[in-house]
Order: sequence, then structure tokens, then C-alpha cells
Amino acid sequence: METDDGHEREAGAAPPTGLSRPARRLVALGAVAVALAATAHLVIMFLHVAPPNTVSKQHAATIGDYVLPEFEQNWKFFAPNPLQQNIAVQVRAQVTDPDGNVRITPWTDLSARDGAAILHNPLPSHTQQNQLRRAWDFYGSTHDDRGQATGMRGDLSEEYLRRFAVSRLNLDREGTRLHRVQLRSVTTNVAPPPWAAGQPAAKPVYRELDWWRVTPSDLGVVRSW
Repeated sequence: METDDGHEREAGAAPPTGLSRPARRLVALGAVAVALAATAHLVIMFLHVAPPNTVSKQHAATIGDYVLPEFEQNWKFFAPNPLQQNIAVQVRAQVTDPDGNVRITPWTDLSARDGAAILHNPLPSHTQQNQLRRAWDFYGSTHDDRGQATGMRGDLSEEYLRRFAVSRLNLDREGTRLHRVQLRSVTTNVAPPPWAAGQPAAKPVYRELDWWRVTPSDLGVVRSW
């Protein structure tokens, strides 16, 4: 038997048909579910970035649990005040080597480490992207320029940042004893493009924090990680 286009078809072969009725129902249900999920996502994101209102205040906990940390939104990248500085966080430590020699390690650029881990990674983890930045911002929002706590969460932010630095250094091993850590930030202005008229980028600005003594509980938390 020949088909309309001249090709032969085996005798008794059934002509091709569309999806069965159960399959069509399943596809329709899937499309409805995707549409509802997308609508709910857009509504929650809108409530998160919109000015505070009755609905967002009433459901603040639910919105926060959904948005943070994977869908965090802010306007720092956009006008009218886009970010114009790069802030790198560095750490060094005072340790005792297995031979009893006490020394201070060179500065370790934690931001550069995270940047290298993210580079060319199509799906970087949220930890690599934001944990260091959020820890430093948390400390800065609870302390003044002299390192004095300005609120009830000051001790908590200092403890979190100290334990974070200890975990990233990973020096308390193989007979080496870790005693103290010190952090600093290095702020550099983003250089203007070649075609823009303006002053060249200024020299880096350093902000060093005080030395923090590492406690046994800090090391216990690190080992549990």
C-alpha cells in the first residue's frame, strides 16, 4: 500500500496517532503545575523586593524561608548607586609549629580563593559566592570603625567570623597549634574604562581588625565541619 507521499507502508500497520487521552491529561496537569509554581515564585519574589506592605509583613517568615539563600535579591548592582569598589577579605594566624617555633603566617586572601573556585564554574555553590561576603557584612553592620560592638549581635558576629576564618585556614593539624587569627579588608576602587574621563583608581585602603584568640570551641566546631 502506498501513502500519499508515494512511500510504501506495511500491510496492517496502524497509522500514527497523537497522544492518548490519559497522556494528554497528564501533560495538561504538568503544564498547570508548572504555571502555578512559576506564578507563586514570581509573587513571592515581588513581595520580597517590593516596599514593605501588609502582605509582606504578615508573611515575612515564609517569604524569607523561600527566598534565602538561593534567590536573594538586592539592588546594589544597579543605579543610582552601583558598587564601585572591590573588597577582599584576608586572614593571617599565629601558630606554633611541631618543632616549637612560633610564627605568624602570611596573609591569605580568602576572597581570591573563592573567586578562583567560582571562575569557569557554571554552577558555583552559594557558599563560594556569598558566605564570606555575608560574614564580613554581618561583622561590619554590628561594629563601628574602631571594632566596638554597636548592638546585641556584636559578639555573635565576631564569633562567626572568627570560626569562619579558622575553618578556612585549616592550620590546627599535624602537630601545628593555632593560637590567634587576624582579619583585614582590602578595598580598591574599580578603575574607570579607558574612554571615561576621571581620576585613576586610588591606592588600596586597608582595615585591620584586632587579633582574636582562638578558643577550643572554635577548633571543635571546625573539626565537626
